[in-house]
Formats: sequence, structure tokens, C-alpha cells
Amino acid sequence: MQALWMVLGALIFATMGVCVKIASAWFTSAELVFYRGLIGIVFLWLLARNRGVSLATRYPGMHAWRSLIGVVSLGSWFYAIAHMPLATAMTLNYMSSVWIAAFLVGGALLAWVPVPGRDGKLPRPPLQGPLVLTVLAGFGGVVLMLRPTVADNQGFAGMLGLMSGLTAAFAYMQVVALSRLGEPEARTVFYFAVGSAVAGGAATLLGDATPWSEWTWRHALWLLPVGVLAALGQLCMTRAYSTAKTQSGTLLVANLQYSGIVFAAIYSVLLFGDRIDAAGWAGMTLIVASGIAATVLRQRSLPKAPAEEH
Repeated sequence: MQALWMVLGALIFATMGVCVKIASAWFTSAELVFYRGLIGIVFLWLLARNRGVSLATRYPGMHAWRSLIGVVSLGSWFYAIAHMPLATAMTLNYMSSVWIAAFLVGGALLAWVPVPGRDGKLPRPPLQGPLVLTVLAGFGGVVLMLRPTVADNQGFAGMLGLMSGLTAAFAYMQVVALSRLGEPEARTVFYFAVGSAVAGGAATLLGDATPWSEWTWRHALWLLPVGVLAALGQLCMTRAYSTAKTQSGTLLVANLQYSGIVFAAIYSVLLFGDRIDAAGWAGMTLIVASGIAATVLRQRSLPKAPAEEH
């Protein structure tokens, strides 16, 4: 059952991407972040109240940091969705697993650098050759996917899409830290929604002399599914991980999140008429394969690590 929850969550997130791309024709990325946060606040407050979950926290600083990096990731992702093929923007955002593997490799390499005063007898972590190859394969996939976007003058959007995956990796690690402290998922997501509304509103006000786009209900109707689908997708993924009671079940759930790239590719081709060439498909495949491999290798080396969330 946990596999179905994860696939459903991935489908919901891909569908949210469709709504973001359509709404971006009338609203800026900062506005979309603001409205997504505002709708999320209401939705999650009602959910927390229904479940009897208190929104008071003893870790406001950690929530503030998680919200900051999460908002940077969200805003970058929304901008990439607005200016790139949906499948490309979604795939770059799913690079977070590869980025985390890159952090692990970088930490291992730093431990091998000679430092004055460091005891040479201290054990050094293994260099983890397979993980290095996984990271290289993931970034090889990025090069293949970004090649046509650079040619079409979409390089800036591509860099922001890549940054969305990088900052998502930092946000994931902060969510793991909060979960270890016993913070409920609804509370963590609620404060992220608050941060999104505050940051999105501030960015909108500071970004232009006439910051807010012209409001029409026909256009604004696309904002509601952006906020609601984001919350529903997170709830589905949370249910998937919470019902995965074994290590193999958790690993299956973590890897099934990449089905979101498949759904995004289908939407991209059928709804928006995007053309994905052979290099783009190859890059997408490399990123998915490297993300799955990175998840498997991390699970083996850190058997007690928490499961990854999108």
C-alpha cells in the first residue's frame, strides 16, 4: 500500500507542476510562492486542528532555516517550470538525492586532505567509489538535459532549476533533523507555508513598482490547486513513508518518488507540446538511475538513516 501512496503523491506533485506552469502566464514566481503559502497555511491549520496537533514549537530557529532554504528551492523551481519544459524542470528538482550523495563524497574527500595537527592515526571514511560514479552519472545527465535549454537561451532558468534541487537537498536534511526532534510533519509543513507566504509576499512587493498582477477570477482559479495539491502531495508521501515498516519497504518508497518525472514527461509532451530529443531522454534516464543508485548506496552505508521525503 505504501507504494501506491508514493506513486499517488508523485502524480499529485506533477499535476501541481502543470497548474504552476499554466498560472505562471498571469502571475510571477514570487506571487505563486506567496499564494501557495497562503493556501497551505489555511489547509494545514485545518488539518492540524482536525488531528489535534499543536502548532507551537520549541525550535523556531530550525523552522526558520528550513523555511528559508525551502522557499529558495520552491521559488527557483517555480521559475524553472515557467521558463522551461515541465519535464526538465521536474527532473532538475529531483536531483536532491544526487546532491546529498555529492555532499557525502565531498565530506569523505575532505577527511583525506592532510591538515596540520590532525592525528594521522584517526580512521578515515572510505572514498565510496560507487557513490562517486553515481554522482558523476547524475551530473552527466544534467549536462545532457541542459544542452538544448542553453541553446534556446534558457540557461538562467536551467541554473535555477539545478539550484532548486541543491537547496531541496539542504531542506531535506533540515526536515530529517526536525523529525528526529519529534516535530510532527504537519507542524513542519505549516511553518514552511508561513515562510513561503512571507517570503513570496516580500519578494513581490520589492520586485516591481506595480508588484501584483492584475486579478481576474478566471486566472486566480489556478492558484487554488497549486496550494491544495502541494499539501496533498506532501501528505501522500508522508503516509507512504510512515506505512513502510521495513528497510526494503522504505527503499522502495524512496525510489518510487522518481515516478513523478515520468508523469511530468507525459504532461510535458501531451499538454504543452514540448519536444524532448534523444539527449534529453538520455539525461532524464541518467538522473533517475543515479538518484535511485544514490538512495540505495546511502541506505546500505547508513542503515538507520531516516527515509527521504520530497
